[in-house]
Amino acid sequence: MSLTSGAGQPTQAVILAGGQGSRLRPYTDDRPKPMVEIPGTGLPIIGHQLAWLAAEGVTDAVVSCGHLAEVLRDWLEENEQPLRVRTVTEPEPLGRGGGLRFAAASLPRQNESWYATNGDIWTRFSLREMAAFHVERDATATLALARPRIPWGAVETDEFGHVLDFIEAPPSPFLINAGVYVFSSRFTALLPERGDHERTTFPRLARERLLAGFPLPNGAYWRAIDTAKDLTEAARELATGTAPGSTES
Repeated sequence: MSLTSGAGQPTQAVILAGGQGSRLRPYTDDRPKPMVEIPGTGLPIIGHQLAWLAAEGVTDAVVSCGHLAEVLRDWLEENEQPLRVRTVTEPEPLGRGGGLRFAAASLPRQNESWYATNGDIWTRFSLREMAAFHVERDATATLALARPRIPWGAVETDEFGHVLDFIEAPPSPFLINAGVYVFSSRFTALLPERGDHERTTFPRLARERLLAGFPLPNGAYWRAIDTAKDLTEAARELATGTAPGSTES
């Protein structure tokens, strides 16, 4: 079974970039969250996303705008992009699922599969491997799964309650939705016109065993940029060579 009605990997994507970004203030007072610069890189979050998508074979992206959309549109127009980019803005709030459906309607190849990503994700991993995983499981939708680090130190004890060790920011024992997706062409019609697909479409697909989860490979970089602390951590990871764009990575 192929990824599209033809052959090959998905070559189109939707970036959801309409959030308010209230937890990133004051950075988002004059720009949308995807336009916040990753310290030390000279590029906003969306610039990194577009470069990553292009490197993974994507030729067309639809950016769903919202808060301070004109700032994002101006940057896209004023800077050379590595792929073709179109922006859309919801005429009224449609919810996450409705917004995704609205943006997907502007994809250039409606009969082909597509990627989607939240606009506040800074990551690098093989989308081609994720797309192959999606096809192997004959899934209608596949979401990337990350295992973020817990922001607190953990305490390890033995069965008698003796403290054995302290572990700084250990990986979470739980996988989370990483905000990156592969969708088959038939997925678009299953999205609500209004509302949240994670409360409607995803549970339905899970019951039908048509929703797959792709764990990020060991060594893959992933970070959601939600707060000022996330920006600080991203800068530290860049400096230590663990983040995309690092000279040592």
